[in-house]
Amino acid sequence: MAFRIPCIFSILLSVAATGGARADFADGKLPDGTYHCEVYLLGMFLSLGDITIKGDVYSGPVTFGTAQQGYNYQMDANGEITWLGPLGGYTAGGNSISLTQATLDGQTSPSFDIIMKQPDGAFTASTCTKR
Repeated sequence: MAFRIPCIFSILLSVAATGGARADFADGKLPDGTYHCEVYLLGMFLSLGDITIKGDVYSGPVTFGTAQQGYNYQMDANGEITWLGPLGGYTAGGNSISLTQATLDGQTSPSFDIIMKQPDGAFTASTCTKR
């Protein structure tokens, strides 16, 4: 597992460095919609809930029901996202967000990867894809 995290960071950083400023990222927003978040763990995909994006506001992640409140987010020209409020379990219990990187390719659905740092120093990566 320790080898996977540096590999994930390397891939994300190389994508950000080689991609440059993309036209899709110019307005600093993700496409509106619901993004389903999953993590691959122990040979299977586990759902972490849905994050809803509308303009520059997000809510969630929500597994059941609807989110109580929305918060702002910012996205730079390279697609790196900064969450300006809590992000469910990603920012609870001593967890923190290390990096969130958006991917907006014409071939695939818009998505973003969230790298979470756990209290013990380990990292977990999840992907949120627009439904």
